[in-house]
Amino acid sequence: MRILGLDLGTKTLGVALSDEMGWTAQGIETIKINEAEGDYGLPRLSELTKDYTIDKIVLGFPKNMNGTVGPRGEASQTFAKVLENTYNVPVVLWDERLTTMAAEKMLIAADVSRQKRKKVIDKMAAVMILQGYLDSLN
Repeated sequence: MRILGLDLGTKTLGVALSDEMGWTAQGIETIKINEAEGDYGLPRLSELTKDYTIDKIVLGFPKNMNGTVGPRGEASQTFAKVLENTYNVPVVLWDERLTTMAAEKMLIAADVSRQKRKKVIDKMAAVMILQGYLDSLN
């Protein structure tokens, strides 16, 4: 059973994948998207779902710190429906508050340059989202 983890931004989509046992999450890539134009990188996601036989998708759900759903959370809810309709697999919205900040701190601690951090931050956030979900299952 493979699970795909996604971190939706306005310009990029971070992608992570679980191992077959569902224990660990690995970063796969960052897909360039254009949310304003409705381009969510679905052709590339379709390739990944076929290559890895995805059983479930975990999508980051950015809530406000007080637990309410703001514009980014609403964008994730809309994207979740697109994913369910496109791939016919369950989509789990996973609370991702502070994951991007945590990923950034981890990359800074690893002395990754600012330019390189920008390229991998969404992929790292997707790993943290998916790993949080996997840990909750075990």
